[in-house]
Amino acid sequence: MKPTLFVLAAGMGSRYGGLKQLDGLGPGGETIMDYSIYDAVNAGFGKLVFVIRKSFEEDFREKIVRKYEKKIPVELVFQELDKLPDGFTPHPERVKPWGTNHAVMMGKEVIQEPFAVINADDFYGRESFSVLADYLKTLENSENSYCMVGYRVGNTLSESGTVARGVCEADESGNLTGVVERTQVMHMDGKVSYKDEDDRWVAIDDNTPVSMNMWGFTPDYFRYSDDYFVNFLKENAANLRAEFFIPLLVNHLIVSGLVTVKVLDTPSKWFGVTYAEDRPAVVAKLKNLADSGTYPSPLW
Repeated sequence: MKPTLFVLAAGMGSRYGGLKQLDGLGPGGETIMDYSIYDAVNAGFGKLVFVIRKSFEEDFREKIVRKYEKKIPVELVFQELDKLPDGFTPHPERVKPWGTNHAVMMGKEVIQEPFAVINADDFYGRESFSVLADYLKTLENSENSYCMVGYRVGNTLSESGTVARGVCEADESGNLTGVVERTQVMHMDGKVSYKDEDDRWVAIDDNTPVSMNMWGFTPDYFRYSDDYFVNFLKENAANLRAEFFIPLLVNHLIVSGLVTVKVLDTPSKWFGVTYAEDRPAVVAKLKNLADSGTYPSPLW
């Protein structure tokens, strides 16, 4: 059975201004998501599932789904504020969605095979999809064995300032033991450095793995998500900004000894559009990839 690619596309791109998932950045008008799906299909993924907001379903079907449905089976699922377990209702003043792991939970009814989770607006690179697909193909009929693609931190930084990165810690077997969020990471004096809790800059190796929200799970992950989300809501229902993030649950499952998460290395360079100012650099990088023959243009 081929693994499924689950694309998180429900974010409204508030910092960027508009639906950045639909922004044509490639030389042929391709979105970043187009490159991810091209790489995933070539790596052996067999189905696409998008999680979006119902409010832009029509636009999304016209601009995105129509492109792919003749090439690969496509499903849409919807993340909304009121999709909560029985007994819970969203705070009337809450406007922010419940986070990435709540988005993942929306796939439970349509995913019965090992699956990858990615962000719609991040460029991950073809090697990453190959590594992830190969690992997921070994997980059919298994439970509690997950994986994540660990990017080398030096391949993920921005030229325009500091970034936040989840720095991964792994044991001698290459299994994840934890993800430590570092909110200020940048190149400084020729070295990758982050600012620690005491406001000091700490240098780390360029190849230190970081999480860019590229995960691999088996369907039992939905069961863990359902159970832990109830506890999360009991503690955070009144917090208008609380979000149920993937690393929150993954860390809990690792610490509890319930699962293992293999850290997969990739040589790919990550890039994405967080702010409107990032757009020209991404356009240039995609043009270079087309000019070098790494990708065809147009892509499909």
